Amino acid sequence: MIAEEIKQFLHGDVAVDDATLEKYSRDYSVFKVRPKVVVFPKDVDDVRNLVKFVAAKRAAGEDISITGRSAGTDMTGGPLSQGIIVSFTKYFNHVKEVAESSPVTGEPYAVVEPGVYYRDFEKELKPKGLLYPSYPASKELCAMGGIVNNNSGGEKTLAYGKTEDYVRELKLVMSDGEEHTIRPLAGGELRAKLNEQGFEGDLYRKLYDLMDKHYDVIKKAKPDVSKNSAGYYLWNVWDKNTFDLTKLIVGSQGTFGLLTEAKLGLVRAKKHSRLAVIFVNDLKWVADLVVEVLRFHPESIESYDDKTIQVAVKLWRQVLRSMKGNAITLGFQFLPEMWMVMTGGMPKMIVLVELTGDDEPELVAKLNQLADDVRRFAKTRSGISVRPLTKESDEEKYWTIRRQSFALLHNNTTGKDTAPFIDDFVVKPEYLPEFMPKLNAILDPYEKDLIYTIAGHPGNGNFHIIPLMDLSNPRVRALIPEISEKVYRLVFQYHGSITGEHNDGLIRTPYLEEMYGSEIVELFKEVKKIFDPLNMFNPGKKVGGSLQYSVDHIEPTAMAAASAKPAPKVPAAAPAQPSKA
Repeated sequence: MIAEEIKQFLHGDVAVDDATLEKYSRDYSVFKVRPKVVVFPKDVDDVRNLVKFVAAKRAAGEDISITGRSAGTDMTGGPLSQGIIVSFTKYFNHVKEVAESSPVTGEPYAVVEPGVYYRDFEKELKPKGLLYPSYPASKELCAMGGIVNNNSGGEKTLAYGKTEDYVRELKLVMSDGEEHTIRPLAGGELRAKLNEQGFEGDLYRKLYDLMDKHYDVIKKAKPDVSKNSAGYYLWNVWDKNTFDLTKLIVGSQGTFGLLTEAKLGLVRAKKHSRLAVIFVNDLKWVADLVVEVLRFHPESIESYDDKTIQVAVKLWRQVLRSMKGNAITLGFQFLPEMWMVMTGGMPKMIVLVELTGDDEPELVAKLNQLADDVRRFAKTRSGISVRPLTKESDEEKYWTIRRQSFALLHNNTTGKDTAPFIDDFVVKPEYLPEFMPKLNAILDPYEKDLIYTIAGHPGNGNFHIIPLMDLSNPRVRALIPEISEKVYRLVFQYHGSITGEHNDGLIRTPYLEEMYGSEIVELFKEVKKIFDPLNMFNPGKKVGGSLQYSVDHIEPTAMAAASAKPAPKVPAAAPAQPSKA
């Protein structure tokens, strides 16, 4: 038995009991894939020996793979595998260093292991006035390994960028079973590496030759959107000056090796923040509104729709449990929303605009100016109102609803399951007035079988649509690829990305050729083979994914398994030329 073989050399723990295998069969996606064994490595030697063990098995012809996992909050099936799951949160959970200033660049930075929960990392940073800004909405649940491997972003991405902008150095156990340190190389360091003998030298030479030979094609393939997590980011590696493989490993979903450590850049947090809450009754104004408020350089622009408000009102007690303070006092905060639900005066979308600064009076003046501008904007557009919040305590309700929207649906629905499969598209914000009605026209005919909420990042044109569906019904499960085809075809017509933050996993890997074309996908395959010639690291993600495999592994119903979850070829469409709104 493979577990017994692993126990012979592992210092950490090995589990094959039903409860553990069931738990690690799921993430927050619609899939269930049961692993053979779950391993909890205690140190880097454990990881090295595991990889060497699997490599030897693969070389001998055995069908076994190895997949890393952190908190398991992925919504794509990214950390699911029928092979060995390597869980990092039990032992690889240390913040090794937090420095307020690099001796070389002056930039603050931190060194973390992949199993560090973001909530714990944040606690280490706050006393120093520091921030790691590319956290997702699941900041209370997710861990740093997933943030790096998915190239995560979230509410601060508008101002600060995504994870790819903050990775300074990575340590990775690769296919040779050794831990390698990957960082940007240029000039003499790059030339030395390209002349080096051994595994790393071979790796760099092959990747450099591929990037240089296909340079123009690769650069042209970069999606023309502000954020993207689809495919491998070949276009970010080589700019004719610096060769930076960290840009390729970020977002690769563990398909190149097992991450053991990350050095991450930080920013100095602003001392004060203020929120303007904008109520919009007609979605056709959202794009113009976003352009208007972007003039004020907000740190974030977030949104959620009327369906999300209704869920929050229905589940207001659960929302309160996520908030700090006196329950009775907080309960009064929901009276306006309850009144809106009862009277039918519900806005179609709530837009949250966050301004930050170190000078509080200056920040308040800026907030009031933004509110005045929105009111002027609203005079020629019906159904828009704004509420500037003067106290940070008034903001918590709105942020909690936005950040907890998926968890509320996931944990509290009856008879239907959260089904994230069209959950992360990106188009340029100026296309939204055209795009959103067409999206609704696709989804509305399915209203008998799904209801859906919309939340997201309108400043980036990035929205999260979470349908609720009865996955116990085979006919309803069959709608997932049908609806995906239609929605992704619309995204491609507007030159967007099918994932801005959540990545590919089982759910979107089969659609990458439609997004990038066969030439780029062949380059993806070459890159994967260079890193992982035995295809042992998380196979079927990014390259080699099968739509049929994905469909076959949709769990008939996720509701019965909720307690086991952790604290969570399409025909090519002719490219349309969208008009600018």
